[in-house]
Amino acid sequence: IEGVFSIFKMKKKWAFIFHTLFIWVMYVLMFYVTSLAFKDLGDLPLGAVLIGFIAGSFSIAATNGGIGSYPVAIYAALFIFNIPEEPSIAFGWIMWAAQTLMIIVFGGLSLIYLPIYNRKEAHKAL
Repeated sequence: IEGVFSIFKMKKKWAFIFHTLFIWVMYVLMFYVTSLAFKDLGDLPLGAVLIGFIAGSFSIAATNGGIGSYPVAIYAALFIFNIPEEPSIAFGWIMWAAQTLMIIVFGGLSLIYLPIYNRKEAHKAL
C-alpha cells in the first residue's frame, strides 16, 4: 500500500500515471490487433480480449517469462468463448514471441544507447 501511495509524492506523478496507463492500453491493443490476423479470432468481443490478456499476464508472472504457459493460458481463456484450440494456441505463441522479441530488441538497444547517453550527460555536468 505504501508503494502505491508513493506515486502521489513524485515530482511528475501525472506523467508517470499517464505513461503507465498508456503502456497497458497499448499492450491490450496489441493483443486485439494481433487477434484480427486470425480468421477464427477476428470477431472477439472486448471481454474475451481482456480475459485473454489477463490470463496471459498471469502466466508470464507465474513462470519464467511465460514460455510455454502463455499459449496455454490464452487457449484456456479463449476456450470459454468457444474458440478452437489450434488458432488459440497459435495466437498465444505469436503474442508471446512478439513480446519477447520486442523486449530483446529494445532491451539490447537500450544497453547500447544508455552508456553513450550517460557519458554525454556526465560531460555536460562538468
